[in-house]
Amino acid sequence: MVEIRNLRKTFGPTVAVDDVSFDVAKGEVLGFLGPNGAGKTTTMRVLTCYIPADSGTARVAGFDTYAESIEVRRRIGYLPESAPLYLDMGVMEYLSFVASIRGLPKSMRERRIADMVELCNLGSVRHKTVGELSKGFRQRVGLAQTLIHDPDVLILDEPTTGLDPNQIVQIRELIRRIGREKTVLLSTHILQEVEATCSRVQIIDNGRLVAQGTTEELTRFAVGERRVVVRYRAAAGDVEPRLRELGGVSGINALDSEEPGTCRYEVIADETDGLEERLFRLAVESGWVLTELRPETRSLEQVFQSLTRGEVV
Repeated sequence: MVEIRNLRKTFGPTVAVDDVSFDVAKGEVLGFLGPNGAGKTTTMRVLTCYIPADSGTARVAGFDTYAESIEVRRRIGYLPESAPLYLDMGVMEYLSFVASIRGLPKSMRERRIADMVELCNLGSVRHKTVGELSKGFRQRVGLAQTLIHDPDVLILDEPTTGLDPNQIVQIRELIRRIGREKTVLLSTHILQEVEATCSRVQIIDNGRLVAQGTTEELTRFAVGERRVVVRYRAAAGDVEPRLRELGGVSGINALDSEEPGTCRYEVIADETDGLEERLFRLAVESGWVLTELRPETRSLEQVFQSLTRGEVV
Protein backbone atom coordinates (compact mmCIF):
# COMPACT_ATOMS: atom_id res chain seq x y z
CA MET A 1 0.00 0.00 0.00
CA VAL A 2 2.97 2.33 0.58
CA GLU A 3 6.16 2.08 -1.47
CA ILE A 4 9.09 4.44 -1.01
CA ARG A 5 12.27 4.07 -3.06
CA ASN A 6 15.51 6.05 -2.61
CA LEU A 7 13.65 9.09 -1.27
CA ARG A 8 15.71 12.23 -0.72
CA LYS A 9 14.64 15.67 0.48
CA THR A 10 16.82 18.64 1.37
CA PHE A 11 16.14 22.10 2.74
CA GLY A 12 19.07 24.22 1.64
CA PRO A 13 22.20 22.57 3.07
CA THR A 14 20.18 20.37 5.43
CA VAL A 15 19.51 16.80 4.28
CA ALA A 16 16.19 15.88 5.94
CA VAL A 17 15.65 12.52 4.22
CA ASP A 18 18.57 10.65 2.70
CA ASP A 19 18.02 7.67 0.36
CA VAL A 20 15.13 6.15 2.33
CA SER A 21 13.35 3.04 1.01
CA PHE A 22 10.60 0.97 2.66
CA ASP A 23 7.19 -0.66 2.11
CA VAL A 24 4.06 -0.85 4.23
CA ALA A 25 1.67 -3.73 3.57
CA LYS A 26 -2.12 -3.70 3.74
CA GLY A 27 -3.38 -4.24 7.29
CA GLU A 28 -0.02 -3.35 8.83
CA VAL A 29 0.64 -0.76 11.55
CA LEU A 30 4.18 0.46 10.95
CA GLY A 31 5.89 2.46 13.67
CA PHE A 32 8.15 5.16 12.24
CA LEU A 33 10.49 5.77 15.14
CA GLY A 34 13.20 8.35 15.54
CA PRO A 35 14.45 11.29 17.61
CA ASN A 36 13.16 14.79 16.97
CA GLY A 37 14.50 16.10 13.67
CA ALA A 38 15.29 12.63 12.31
CA GLY A 39 13.19 13.03 9.13
CA LYS A 40 9.91 11.38 10.13
CA THR A 41 7.60 14.32 9.46
CA THR A 42 9.35 15.23 6.21
CA THR A 43 8.85 11.69 4.90
CA MET A 44 5.17 11.86 5.83
CA ARG A 45 4.75 15.23 4.14
CA VAL A 46 6.14 13.74 0.92
CA LEU A 47 3.74 10.80 1.23
CA THR A 48 0.77 13.11 1.74
CA CYS A 49 1.73 15.27 -1.28
CA TYR A 50 2.36 18.26 0.99
CA ILE A 51 5.88 18.70 -0.36
CA PRO A 52 7.71 17.06 -3.29
CA ALA A 53 10.86 14.99 -2.91
CA ASP A 54 14.11 16.05 -4.54
CA SER A 55 14.62 12.55 -5.92
CA GLY A 56 13.32 9.02 -5.52
CA THR A 57 9.72 7.85 -5.68
CA ALA A 58 6.81 7.47 -3.27
CA ARG A 59 3.63 5.58 -4.12
CA VAL A 60 0.41 5.10 -2.17
CA ALA A 61 -2.05 2.39 -3.25
CA GLY A 62 -0.13 2.20 -6.53
CA PHE A 63 -0.28 5.93 -7.32
CA ASP A 64 2.74 8.23 -7.53
CA THR A 65 2.65 11.08 -5.01
CA TYR A 66 4.07 13.55 -7.52
CA ALA A 67 2.47 12.59 -10.83
CA GLU A 68 -0.87 11.38 -9.42
CA SER A 69 -1.24 13.43 -6.26
CA ILE A 70 -5.04 13.82 -6.48
CA GLU A 71 -5.49 10.03 -6.57
CA VAL A 72 -3.11 9.68 -3.63
CA ARG A 73 -4.99 12.27 -1.57
CA ARG A 74 -8.26 10.45 -2.16
CA ARG A 75 -6.79 7.32 -0.61
CA ILE A 76 -5.05 8.69 2.45
CA GLY A 77 -6.16 10.03 5.79
CA TYR A 78 -3.62 12.35 7.40
CA LEU A 79 -3.45 13.48 11.00
CA PRO A 80 -0.54 15.90 11.48
CA GLU A 81 0.91 16.55 14.91
CA SER A 82 -1.36 19.59 15.29
CA ALA A 83 -4.80 18.39 14.24
CA PRO A 84 -6.42 20.72 11.64
CA LEU A 85 -9.52 21.63 13.66
CA TYR A 86 -11.79 24.70 13.52
CA LEU A 87 -12.40 25.46 17.18
CA ASP A 88 -15.52 27.57 16.62
CA MET A 89 -17.34 24.76 14.79
CA GLY A 90 -19.55 22.20 16.45
CA VAL A 91 -18.25 18.61 16.40
CA MET A 92 -20.99 17.41 14.04
CA GLU A 93 -20.74 20.56 11.92
CA TYR A 94 -17.00 20.05 11.53
CA LEU A 95 -17.35 16.38 10.55
CA SER A 96 -20.04 17.32 8.03
CA PHE A 97 -17.75 19.99 6.59
CA VAL A 98 -14.86 17.52 6.23
CA ALA A 99 -17.17 14.95 4.61
CA SER A 100 -18.28 17.52 2.05
CA ILE A 101 -14.77 18.71 1.10
CA ARG A 102 -13.72 15.04 0.88
CA GLY A 103 -16.40 14.66 -1.80
CA LEU A 104 -18.71 12.22 -0.02
CA PRO A 105 -22.18 12.17 -1.62
CA LYS A 106 -24.90 13.70 0.57
CA SER A 107 -26.60 10.29 0.74
CA MET A 108 -23.52 8.86 2.50
CA ARG A 109 -22.52 11.72 4.79
CA GLU A 110 -24.98 11.15 7.62
CA ARG A 111 -24.09 7.45 7.84
CA ARG A 112 -20.33 8.06 7.74
CA ILE A 113 -20.56 10.79 10.40
CA ALA A 114 -22.57 8.43 12.63
CA ASP A 115 -19.98 5.69 12.09
CA MET A 116 -17.14 8.05 13.07
CA VAL A 117 -19.00 9.22 16.20
CA GLU A 118 -19.34 5.59 17.26
CA LEU A 119 -15.83 4.49 16.27
CA CYS A 120 -14.10 7.44 17.95
CA ASN A 121 -16.46 7.48 20.95
CA LEU A 122 -17.64 11.05 20.38
CA GLY A 123 -21.27 10.55 21.42
CA SER A 124 -20.88 12.41 24.72
CA VAL A 125 -19.49 15.54 22.99
CA ARG A 126 -21.43 15.55 19.75
CA HIS A 127 -23.37 18.70 20.73
CA LYS A 128 -20.30 20.67 21.84
CA THR A 129 -18.05 22.96 19.85
CA VAL A 130 -14.56 21.73 19.12
CA GLY A 131 -13.08 24.55 21.22
CA GLU A 132 -14.87 23.23 24.32
CA LEU A 133 -13.24 19.80 24.09
CA SER A 134 -10.31 18.43 26.06
CA LYS A 135 -7.18 17.67 24.06
CA GLY A 136 -8.03 13.95 24.14
CA PHE A 137 -11.42 14.53 22.56
CA ARG A 138 -9.95 16.95 20.03
CA GLN A 139 -7.53 14.22 19.00
CA ARG A 140 -10.45 11.84 18.55
CA VAL A 141 -12.19 14.41 16.36
CA GLY A 142 -8.94 14.66 14.39
CA LEU A 143 -8.92 10.89 13.91
CA ALA A 144 -12.57 11.00 12.85
CA GLN A 145 -11.80 13.54 10.11
CA THR A 146 -8.88 11.36 9.05
CA LEU A 147 -11.17 8.35 8.62
CA ILE A 148 -14.43 9.85 7.42
CA HIS A 149 -13.83 9.22 3.70
CA ASP A 150 -12.80 5.59 4.38
CA PRO A 151 -9.18 5.89 3.17
CA ASP A 152 -6.95 2.93 2.40
CA VAL A 153 -3.94 4.39 4.23
CA LEU A 154 -3.70 6.37 7.47
CA ILE A 155 -0.68 8.56 8.17
CA LEU A 156 -0.53 9.66 11.80
CA ASP A 157 2.17 12.04 13.01
CA GLU A 158 2.69 11.93 16.80
CA PRO A 159 -1.00 11.18 17.50
CA THR A 160 -0.70 11.10 21.32
CA THR A 161 1.55 14.12 21.91
CA GLY A 162 0.34 16.16 24.88
CA LEU A 163 -2.28 13.70 26.05
CA ASP A 164 -2.62 12.45 29.62
CA PRO A 165 -2.02 8.72 30.37
CA ASN A 166 -5.70 7.76 30.18
CA GLN A 167 -6.17 9.59 26.89
CA ILE A 168 -3.04 7.95 25.48
CA VAL A 169 -4.39 4.48 26.29
CA GLN A 170 -7.71 5.32 24.60
CA ILE A 171 -6.06 6.64 21.43
CA ARG A 172 -3.72 3.64 21.26
CA GLU A 173 -6.67 1.25 21.48
CA LEU A 174 -8.44 3.17 18.73
CA ILE A 175 -5.36 2.97 16.49
CA ARG A 176 -5.13 -0.80 17.10
CA ARG A 177 -8.77 -1.21 16.10
CA ILE A 178 -8.29 0.87 12.96
CA GLY A 179 -5.14 -1.06 12.07
CA ARG A 180 -7.07 -4.31 11.73
CA GLU A 181 -8.59 -3.01 8.50
CA LYS A 182 -6.37 -0.14 7.34
CA THR A 183 -2.73 0.39 6.55
CA VAL A 184 -1.30 2.71 9.21
CA LEU A 185 2.00 4.59 9.23
CA LEU A 186 2.50 5.92 12.74
CA SER A 187 5.26 8.43 13.44
CA THR A 188 6.48 8.82 17.01
CA HIS A 189 9.52 9.18 19.24
CA ILE A 190 7.71 7.52 22.16
CA LEU A 191 8.95 3.94 22.48
CA GLN A 192 5.94 2.70 24.47
CA GLU A 193 3.74 3.91 21.62
CA VAL A 194 5.49 1.59 19.19
CA GLU A 195 5.44 -1.43 21.50
CA ALA A 196 1.74 -0.95 22.26
CA THR A 197 0.38 -0.38 18.76
CA CYS A 198 2.74 -1.41 15.97
CA SER A 199 3.23 -4.72 14.19
CA ARG A 200 6.56 -3.59 12.71
CA VAL A 201 9.07 -0.85 13.47
CA GLN A 202 11.62 1.13 11.54
CA ILE A 203 14.09 3.56 13.06
CA ILE A 204 15.28 6.66 11.24
CA ASP A 205 18.16 8.86 12.34
CA ASN A 206 19.67 11.88 10.58
CA GLY A 207 17.46 11.21 7.58
CA ARG A 208 18.52 7.58 7.07
CA LEU A 209 16.88 4.31 8.03
CA VAL A 210 19.13 2.54 10.51
CA ALA A 211 16.98 -0.51 11.37
CA GLN A 212 13.64 -2.14 10.64
CA GLY A 213 11.73 -5.25 11.69
CA THR A 214 9.35 -6.41 14.39
CA THR A 215 10.01 -5.29 17.95
CA GLU A 216 11.30 -8.78 18.72
CA GLU A 217 13.63 -8.77 15.74
CA LEU A 218 15.06 -5.38 16.64
CA THR A 219 15.67 -6.26 20.26
CA ARG A 220 17.28 -9.60 19.35
CA PHE A 221 19.14 -8.93 16.13
CA ALA A 222 19.74 -5.17 16.05
CA VAL A 223 23.47 -5.49 15.46
CA GLY A 224 23.53 -8.76 13.55
CA GLU A 225 24.60 -10.99 16.40
CA ARG A 226 22.92 -13.48 18.70
CA ARG A 227 23.44 -13.75 22.46
CA VAL A 228 22.25 -16.77 24.42
CA VAL A 229 22.65 -17.56 28.11
CA VAL A 230 23.37 -21.24 28.78
CA ARG A 231 24.03 -23.24 31.95
CA TYR A 232 25.34 -26.79 32.06
CA ARG A 233 25.78 -29.17 34.96
CA ALA A 234 29.42 -29.86 34.14
CA ALA A 235 32.93 -28.66 34.89
CA ALA A 236 33.84 -25.26 33.45
CA GLY A 237 37.15 -26.65 32.25
CA ASP A 238 35.27 -29.13 30.06
CA VAL A 239 32.58 -26.75 28.84
CA GLU A 240 34.49 -23.61 27.90
CA PRO A 241 36.80 -25.16 25.24
CA ARG A 242 33.84 -26.89 23.60
CA LEU A 243 31.85 -23.65 23.48
CA ARG A 244 34.74 -21.82 21.81
CA GLU A 245 34.96 -24.54 19.16
CA LEU A 246 31.24 -24.39 18.40
CA GLY A 247 30.42 -23.27 14.87
CA GLY A 248 29.49 -19.60 14.49
CA VAL A 249 30.47 -18.62 18.05
CA SER A 250 32.43 -15.36 18.14
CA GLY A 251 32.84 -15.06 21.90
CA ILE A 252 31.77 -16.26 25.33
CA ASN A 253 31.47 -14.51 28.69
CA ALA A 254 31.52 -16.43 31.97
CA LEU A 255 28.57 -15.59 34.24
CA ASP A 256 27.89 -16.29 37.90
CA SER A 257 26.00 -19.52 38.48
CA GLU A 258 23.96 -19.97 41.65
CA GLU A 259 23.54 -23.73 41.16
CA PRO A 260 26.35 -25.81 42.72
CA GLY A 261 28.18 -27.97 40.20
CA THR A 262 27.12 -25.88 37.19
CA CYS A 263 28.76 -23.32 34.94
CA ARG A 264 26.97 -20.50 33.13
CA TYR A 265 27.93 -18.51 30.04
CA GLU A 266 26.74 -15.83 27.66
CA VAL A 267 27.46 -17.18 24.18
CA ILE A 268 27.77 -14.69 21.30
CA ALA A 269 27.35 -15.78 17.68
CA ASP A 270 27.70 -13.86 14.44
CA GLU A 271 24.92 -15.95 12.93
CA THR A 272 21.43 -15.15 14.21
CA ASP A 273 19.81 -18.57 13.66
CA GLY A 274 20.33 -21.99 15.17
CA LEU A 275 22.54 -21.11 18.14
CA GLU A 276 20.16 -22.56 20.75
CA GLU A 277 19.92 -25.82 18.81
CA ARG A 278 23.71 -26.11 18.62
CA LEU A 279 24.04 -25.49 22.36
CA PHE A 280 21.41 -28.13 23.07
CA ARG A 281 23.10 -30.68 20.83
CA LEU A 282 26.42 -29.95 22.52
CA ALA A 283 24.86 -30.93 25.87
CA VAL A 284 23.48 -34.17 24.40
CA GLU A 285 26.74 -35.13 22.71
CA SER A 286 28.81 -34.34 25.81
CA GLY A 287 26.48 -35.97 28.33
CA TRP A 288 25.92 -32.71 30.24
CA VAL A 289 22.67 -31.73 31.95
CA LEU A 290 21.28 -28.52 30.46
CA THR A 291 19.61 -26.39 33.18
CA GLU A 292 19.21 -23.03 31.38
CA LEU A 293 18.97 -21.96 27.76
CA ARG A 294 17.47 -18.59 26.85
CA PRO A 295 18.08 -15.80 24.37
CA GLU A 296 19.34 -12.55 25.84
CA THR A 297 17.37 -9.58 24.54
CA ARG A 298 17.71 -5.84 24.83
CA SER A 299 14.90 -3.43 25.42
CA LEU A 300 13.67 -1.36 22.50
CA GLU A 301 14.93 1.68 24.41
CA GLN A 302 18.47 0.26 24.49
CA VAL A 303 18.37 -0.57 20.79
CA PHE A 304 16.98 2.87 19.94
CA GLN A 305 19.65 4.70 21.96
CA SER A 306 22.42 2.64 20.43
CA LEU A 307 21.25 3.07 16.86
CA THR A 308 20.57 6.79 17.11
CA ARG A 309 23.80 7.63 18.94
CA GLY A 310 26.06 5.55 16.73
CA GLU A 311 27.05 3.27 19.61
CA VAL A 312 27.60 -0.47 19.50
CA VAL A 313 24.91 -2.40 21.36
